[in-house]
Amino acid sequence: MKDYACDRIRNFSIIAHIDHGKSTLADRLLELTGTIQTVSKGASTQQFLDKLKVERERGITVKAQTASMFHAHEGQEYLLNLIDTPGHVDFSWEVSRSMSACQGALLLVDATQGVQAQSLSVFHAARERGLTIIPVLNKIDLPAAQPERITAQMEAIFGIQPSEVLPISAKTGQGVRDVLRAIVERIPSPEGRPDDKLKAFLFDSSYDRYRGVISLVSIQSGILRKGDRIASSHTKKKYEVTELGIMHPEEVPTNDLHSGQVGYIACNMKQSSEAHIGDTLHRVGEVIEPMTGFQPAKAMVFAGIYPIDSNDFPKLEESIKRLTLTDRSVTVQRESSTALGQGNRLGFLGSLHMDVFRQRLEDEYDANVIITAPTVPFKVIYKDRTVLVSNPTDFPDVADSTSKVREIQEPIVKASIIVPEVYVGDMMELCFSHRAEELDYRYLDTSGASSSRVILTCVIPLSEIVSDFFDKLKSRSSGFASFDYEAAGYKRSDLVKMMFLLNNKPVDALALIIHRSAEQSVGRLWAKKLHKVIPRQLFEVPIQAVVGKKVVARETLSAMRADVTAGLYGGHYERKMKHLENQKESKRKMKRIGSVDLPQEAFFDILRTKRS
Repeated sequence: MKDYACDRIRNFSIIAHIDHGKSTLADRLLELTGTIQTVSKGASTQQFLDKLKVERERGITVKAQTASMFHAHEGQEYLLNLIDTPGHVDFSWEVSRSMSACQGALLLVDATQGVQAQSLSVFHAARERGLTIIPVLNKIDLPAAQPERITAQMEAIFGIQPSEVLPISAKTGQGVRDVLRAIVERIPSPEGRPDDKLKAFLFDSSYDRYRGVISLVSIQSGILRKGDRIASSHTKKKYEVTELGIMHPEEVPTNDLHSGQVGYIACNMKQSSEAHIGDTLHRVGEVIEPMTGFQPAKAMVFAGIYPIDSNDFPKLEESIKRLTLTDRSVTVQRESSTALGQGNRLGFLGSLHMDVFRQRLEDEYDANVIITAPTVPFKVIYKDRTVLVSNPTDFPDVADSTSKVREIQEPIVKASIIVPEVYVGDMMELCFSHRAEELDYRYLDTSGASSSRVILTCVIPLSEIVSDFFDKLKSRSSGFASFDYEAAGYKRSDLVKMMFLLNNKPVDALALIIHRSAEQSVGRLWAKKLHKVIPRQLFEVPIQAVVGKKVVARETLSAMRADVTAGLYGGHYERKMKHLENQKESKRKMKRIGSVDLPQEAFFDILRTKRS
C-alpha cells in the first residue's frame, strides 16, 4: 500500500436519482479495472455492490458500499476508491456520509428521464462539500434517449458545460473507459501527509459476529498499521488494531493504510454505538484536532413494531438489535401496548426506509411482525416546557379545557416535484389536498419543447407524505413525477388525537394524530375498516372514532343471534315473546360486562392497508 501515495489515489462516489444506473456503472468500473470477472448478460451477479436481498428484489441501493480498484493510466497505476450510494431521498444520510470521504463525484443523469428531483438535491450537497463533479449521461443506447436535449437541460440547471458531459451506456460498457480517464484526470488527489500524526475519519461501520464492529475509515494523515493502539476522539476509548485492509471489493487484509487511502479496520470494538459516525481516530498518546463531522441522522418517521405471536418478542428484539448494527440511522425504544403486548418503537428516515427495514427483518431474521400506523415527531409546547411526542398514546388531549398545552407544532418539509407540464394541474391538486402551502413552479426546459418539464416547490407537513403521498404522486403522473424533500423545521398546527372505542373501551394501538380538518373522513374510514375485520360477538358492539369527548364516526357490529324459538311449536305467541325477552336481557348483561378481544389478524389487516 505504501506505493500508492496521495497523488496516485482518487476517492469518488456515484450520485444520482433512484434508478438512473449507479450500481450498473459501478459493475462496469469494477469489470474494466479487473476487480471482478466480466459478468455475462442476465447473470445473477449483476449489481455486484447491491448485496442485500431487498436491494436485488426492489432494484434499489439501500446501503452505501465501498470498493477499491487498481487502474493503469499513462504508465502509472492508480488506486481508485469507489463508494456507490443510494438514490432515494430516504437514504440521503448514506449519501452525505459517503461524500464526506471523497474528493469527487460522478453525477449520473438518465438520458431518457432527464434531471430528476434527487439529482438536484445530491448535486447541491456535493457542491456544498466542495467536491469536483463529473457529469455523466447514462442510457444513451436506449431508443427513447434524448442526449442533446438532456445535455442542454443539465447546462441550464447545473451550469455545466456540454463539453464536460460524458455520454455512456453503463449496461453495454460504451464510453465507460472515458469515465475512468476523467476520474484520474479531473478529480483531485486527497490532501494528506504520511509523516503527520495519524488522523482517520470514521464514515461507516458494520457488525461481524466473530470480530465485532468493522469500521470503514478514510486516512486523512499519517499511517495506520496492524497492531497500533488507537483512541476515539468522541468516546476516548482505546483499542488495538487487530486487522485492517481494503475492500477489493471483498475484504483484503493489508499490513498498513496510508494517507488518502480508504479501508476497513477491526479493533475488538464490541458495541456498534462505540463506532460514532464522523469520529476521528488517532494514535494513543497523540493530541490532535478532531475533524468536523457531520450532522447525525434524525428520525423523521416513527412506528411501533410488534411480533404477531407475543411469545416471539425476545427473538424480535434480538433481530432488531442485530439489524440496527448495520443500519445506524434507526432509533429503538421499547414500548408496550394493552392490545399488542410487548414491542419496540422505531424511528426511521422515511416511509421507504421503514418498509425496507421491515422486509430485511422478514428476509434476514424470519420475523413475522405488525407495524403500527407511521407517525412523525410533534412538539407539544406547555406553559413551562416543550415535549417531543412521537407516540400517539402520549399525545395530550387538547380538546380538554383543563389542558395546559399552549400550542402544538408539527414538522414541515420543503418538497420539490419535477413533472411533465401536462400533469401540473393534477400535482397542484394533490399538494393542496395534503395541506401544502407556498406553492410555486417554474419551467426547467428553456427550449420551449412540447414535452417541457416543470419543477413545483411547496411547504408541506411531513405527516401528510409519510403514508401514501408517494403512491398517489406516481399514479396521478403515470409514473413520470419525481419527488424530493428536505426538513424545514416546525410550524403551529391544529392537531388532535383520535381514539377508537370498542364497546366503549379504547384500543391504544390504533390511536392516531391527525389534523382537525380530516377528523370526519379519517374517522369514518377507520371505523369501516374495523367493522370489516372485527369478528362478530354474541352482543352488539359499537365501534366509535372519538376526538376528545366527541364521537366523529360510528359503526355498529350486529350481534350473533341464536334462534331461541326454533324448538317451540304451537301454543300462544306470548310463549315465544318470553324467550325473546330473556335473550334480549342476557345480551344486555353481556354487553355491560363483556370485552371485545381484537385478534392479531385483525390488527394485521387494518395496519397493512393504506389509509386511503
